[in-house]
Amino acid sequence: MQRLVVLGAGESGAGTAILGKKEGFEVFVSDYGTINNRYKEVLIHHEIEWEEGTHSEEKILNASLVMKSPGIPDTAPIVQKLLAKGVKVVSEIEFAYKYANAHLVGITGTNGKTTTANLTYQVLHQGGLDVGLGGNIGRSFAGMIAEDAHRYYVLELSSFQLDGIVEYRNQIAVLLNIVPDHLDRYEYDFSKYVEAKFRILMNQTEEDYFIYDADDPVIDKWLSEHNTRPQMIPFSVTKKLEKGTYLEDEKIIIKLNNTEEIMPIATLGLQGQHNIKNAMAASTVAALLRIRKSTIRESMENFQGVEHRLEKVLKINNVMYINDSKATNVNAAFYALDSMETPTVWIAGGEDKGNDYTELLPLVNEKVKAIICLGVDNEKIINQFGSCVDIMVETDSMKAAIEIAYKLATRGDTVLLSPACASFDLFKNFEDRGRQFKEAVRNL
Repeated sequence: MQRLVVLGAGESGAGTAILGKKEGFEVFVSDYGTINNRYKEVLIHHEIEWEEGTHSEEKILNASLVMKSPGIPDTAPIVQKLLAKGVKVVSEIEFAYKYANAHLVGITGTNGKTTTANLTYQVLHQGGLDVGLGGNIGRSFAGMIAEDAHRYYVLELSSFQLDGIVEYRNQIAVLLNIVPDHLDRYEYDFSKYVEAKFRILMNQTEEDYFIYDADDPVIDKWLSEHNTRPQMIPFSVTKKLEKGTYLEDEKIIIKLNNTEEIMPIATLGLQGQHNIKNAMAASTVAALLRIRKSTIRESMENFQGVEHRLEKVLKINNVMYINDSKATNVNAAFYALDSMETPTVWIAGGEDKGNDYTELLPLVNEKVKAIICLGVDNEKIINQFGSCVDIMVETDSMKAAIEIAYKLATRGDTVLLSPACASFDLFKNFEDRGRQFKEAVRNL
């Protein structure tokens, strides 16, 4: 019997363990941290052996195959030992792919992939397809295949998940944008991060499709230097395209297979330049899969966005509080600040991933009246923006940050949590940070 070892017992680890057991593997799950009770119960229910707080080498190094959760870097000592022994180490999407037997839409990019994946799922679901949504959000791909199989899957894919693929192939690949992020995991070498994102094309054939942002200079440069196999479908807000999706007279135009679909941007449920691009990508996928025009338009108009992404929480004393906790990098914070139309009290900071804040300077100068630093080490933010704003305050708890924001904001202002950093210094993850923000606002 083949032995599958799963490193990390989060959503992807638990899903892989269930699928592995179902497919006849002897499964062992090992988590160096503490396993969440919800996942413990799942493992016990499926009678899967597990351990937490350690990696027992004698139980791990005899694996036939190892699935490594995305949060564990290749440099982790246990991973290095496995690789030295010649044991194959893959990501969850690679393991699950073999058992999928479905049409896959893979969506990656530094920013916007959660919104685009949700939007794509909604339009395909409303169009009557048997579709599941997972990957880097919601359910794990492996867990869905084991317990809730579909004919189509929309998968949000992070660079970490793409790092661990060998044979995984999506029939439709979507690449939204590439800007510096997670550089701490890529030896502070941006080109390595770029290569990771483009792995989404790795196994595509001439029958497959690649939808990409033709306005993105990093994507454009990579494509000019490499040969690609899939059929290329660009989208753009700056140029008219012979084939693809573009903007003309405030309308989105999709030109595919000699047909043209038109959608006014004024009716989109989500506003802002970046959301026009997200809508373009999602509607292009839907058009390729022959969803009716009226369904595509309806889905785009009714979509309300995702939690922790420019989520309006409450208006108190005519001050709007917005939760953008999902902005874990500089470019995401750029989108958020760019969309602010009133004087803004900006709550920023956290675990820095090699950030360069320079591109935010003009926006901070124009829109931000005060900065509240919410992190263990705020020195970089203070040095960068200290001369741009009159008020800068350091805090180390969400409750304190919100209380200070409440005092600083006046009628007509916005209080924006858009950290531009990871959350792990003070919070479990960006969801925890966002929920604490919402709770603190509601308790004012």
